[in-house]
Amino acid sequence: MPLVTFQPSGKVIEVKPDTSLLEAAKQADLEISTPCGTNRTCGKCIVRIISGSVDPKNEGLLSKKAIHDGYVHACKTSVTQSPVTIEIPESLKKKGQFADTSKDMEHLSPDLLPKPWQINPLTNKFHIHVPEPQAESGLSDLDRLSQSIKKEWGNKKVIFSMEVIRRLANTLRSQNGSVTIAMTQTTDHYRVIDIEPGNQTEKSYGVAIDIGTTTISIQLVAFPEAETLNTLTDYNEQVKCGIDIISRINYAQQRPERLAELRDKVLKTINHLINKTVKLHNIDTQKIYNCVVSGNTTMTHLLLGLNPEYIRLEPYIPTILEAPLTMASDIGLDIYPHALTFISPAVGSYVGGDITAGLLCSEIASDTDDVYLFIDIGTNGELAIGNRDFIMACACSAGPAFEGGGIQFGMRASKGAIEDVTIDAETGLAIYKTIANAKAEGICGSGIISLVAGLFQTEWIDSSGKLDQTRPSKAIQINGRQASYIIVSEEESSFGKPISINETEIENIIRAKAAIYSACALMLSQVELGFEDLKSIYIAGGFGHFLNLDNAITIGLLPDLPQEKFQYIGNSSLMGSTMALISTDFQQKLLELSRRITYIDLSTDPGYMDQYTAALFLPHTDASLFPSFKKS
Repeated sequence: MPLVTFQPSGKVIEVKPDTSLLEAAKQADLEISTPCGTNRTCGKCIVRIISGSVDPKNEGLLSKKAIHDGYVHACKTSVTQSPVTIEIPESLKKKGQFADTSKDMEHLSPDLLPKPWQINPLTNKFHIHVPEPQAESGLSDLDRLSQSIKKEWGNKKVIFSMEVIRRLANTLRSQNGSVTIAMTQTTDHYRVIDIEPGNQTEKSYGVAIDIGTTTISIQLVAFPEAETLNTLTDYNEQVKCGIDIISRINYAQQRPERLAELRDKVLKTINHLINKTVKLHNIDTQKIYNCVVSGNTTMTHLLLGLNPEYIRLEPYIPTILEAPLTMASDIGLDIYPHALTFISPAVGSYVGGDITAGLLCSEIASDTDDVYLFIDIGTNGELAIGNRDFIMACACSAGPAFEGGGIQFGMRASKGAIEDVTIDAETGLAIYKTIANAKAEGICGSGIISLVAGLFQTEWIDSSGKLDQTRPSKAIQINGRQASYIIVSEEESSFGKPISINETEIENIIRAKAAIYSACALMLSQVELGFEDLKSIYIAGGFGHFLNLDNAITIGLLPDLPQEKFQYIGNSSLMGSTMALISTDFQQKLLELSRRITYIDLSTDPGYMDQYTAALFLPHTDASLFPSFKKS
């Protein structure tokens, strides 16, 4: 079998002939991202052949010069009978910058947070004294422990894990019946999941987990004080298999083993973050007795190893909306194996537990007559509107454009990404800023929005996103019927080629912003309200940290309202998960909240397409909706 050598890592593996370079890289445990889910459409998995022969099927996506220089698409290129050496460019392996979500909860209204008397996680640690064994009593060790629990907390059935029973005899006798138990209390029974000698109630922890399509965040909490110790974020390993949920569902269906692969990847990320954060605080993962997980419906299915296929097929019915309490070991989480995990409930195929958890961070979850709008802008666009009387929620197919997907030079928000652009009104040239002030390698979401806003304000693009070809500018290049805008010259880019955006890509951005704006407008129209009737608009999601409000309004992504009407609440899914982690009252509140939500399927609403079509211009076909917009 032929040998494949990867550079710069130097890894060498043996594979079967006709194995794709992408599959060979996976076997070598090397990362090559495929945002399209190997549908051969994104052009992001480009590698270079250093030596040897391969069977490429580039299908015209690469230039003649790139092909001459040895570049191929890893997903379309197969190994032949001969050995081959390939280079994985550094740009494919870059990590990104993440919003600091550690202090998001501090900015919320105290009225929304659990009160001190509501701090009561699902599993608590208690110190108790169990009577010494007496021959004449006829009671076993387990009987005496069970009686002590009932005497202290009431006469309910007591359930013990087998792990507790195995360690019970020695633990009880270690300190003369002085023990600490980790116990879950329900309405009809107690469940004891761990037992330790002496008083160890101060060593108890919980972890809140937000599984995003692009990133995963965790928050470590210490009990009994419910003190947040640390917050960490990293890219979801699944991004290698598709940038959005549809591409991942497609990826899962291509081969039987791929569902397990996606589950392994998300668990790898979660467990890496858990182990990283506990090492920072010298904590044993086996002392983590509480866990709450939130994610969109597809991410939850992939975590649990559930077939996600029917989420995207009519009538769009998922396997579960409300998951039962599940032991950490059954999920694969690297915490105490018998810890029960609460998974935030979903309300539909495309409105998941990340949104229901996020709503805990908004006034929508409070007792108010005022109407609020909640928008989570990420790889998917999800929104909710409501007050104490009603809640409506929906999801829109915004696509990954705001995170660099579908854009040739789009990239994650990492070193070298263009994050802000202003346009010279006279020359049309771009003045840009990159992350870490490094040489430009591409453009991320915030840069894309500022670029389109700047081009529109200075009239270098019209309301449909077409570049002005009547005025001379070095930044505009015309290729047949389509024009491109040069953001960075080849001299200034990191790789010696210009960084540009074409009119088709600008149209993708307009479609993405139209999807979000029109979904908001439709839901408001269904309750006979307008944007002006809203008390406030919550902007959630990590992307919100980097979103320039003026630019977002300029392109028509957000409504034209006073800035004080907008509230950035960061990673609300993680914050809501932490609230549910530290308080069973908030777990119940989350369940009740999800059951109140009316899920709107935009694909079946005849009014949505009208709203969407009207929003397919900058900022909108109805200029009166954006009275504050002024061109430069």
